[in-house]
Amino acid sequence: MTPPAAVSAPLPDIAANLAAVKDRIAAAAREAGRAPEAVTLVAVAKTHGADRAEAALAAGHRVFGENRVQEAQAKWPALRARYPDLELHLVGALQSNKAAEAVALFDVIESVDRPKLAAALAKEMDRQGRRPACLVQINTGEEPQKAGSPPAEAEAFIAHCRDTLGLPVTGVMCIPPADEEPAPHFALLRGIAARAGLPVVSMGMSGDYETAVHLGATHVRVGTAVFGARPKPPPTT
Repeated sequence: MTPPAAVSAPLPDIAANLAAVKDRIAAAAREAGRAPEAVTLVAVAKTHGADRAEAALAAGHRVFGENRVQEAQAKWPALRARYPDLELHLVGALQSNKAAEAVALFDVIESVDRPKLAAALAKEMDRQGRRPACLVQINTGEEPQKAGSPPAEAEAFIAHCRDTLGLPVTGVMCIPPADEEPAPHFALLRGIAARAGLPVVSMGMSGDYETAVHLGATHVRVGTAVFGARPKPPPTT
């Protein structure tokens, strides 16, 4: 018997959602004395179907994020064939044994979080001749269940990735603890980027991206506010 499919909500007005989020990003940037175009919206399409991603593409958006290599492989090659100028970010955890697939598919890998993964990515970039930009993930809250370099080790890890392994490290990323004010974590990440001389600071999601913009984010990762609620899992029988 075929298992029940995930229950998908009606397609929201994604073009309107994108415009609203971009307006709020622009307002937050101006409040902080920054140019709105200095902040890039990464529309995170994880768990959403290709129809929603294509609606965003049709509305003119080109920068997207996915959490899982396997889901991205199923969704994005066909879309990229029609929209070759799209930019795809991996924003979720990456297993070292998926490094080859990640290097082949993504334009930016935002979750470089440990030496073993960094070495695997460097090896694959040399093998494939493809060099997606890399962000080092920082575990700003030092949460044991969360990936990322501890802040105290961040600068040494960045140097290892960039100078020893030759990875194209352009910035840093963080996901603050869910139960804490995000602002101190955003400020910490911005400081790490500045000390390392890295231009890209990826921080802020649907609930806190305006705060992130105020504190120097160059990229914000927004999913629900653009694509609507994530599909419900299949009902149990």
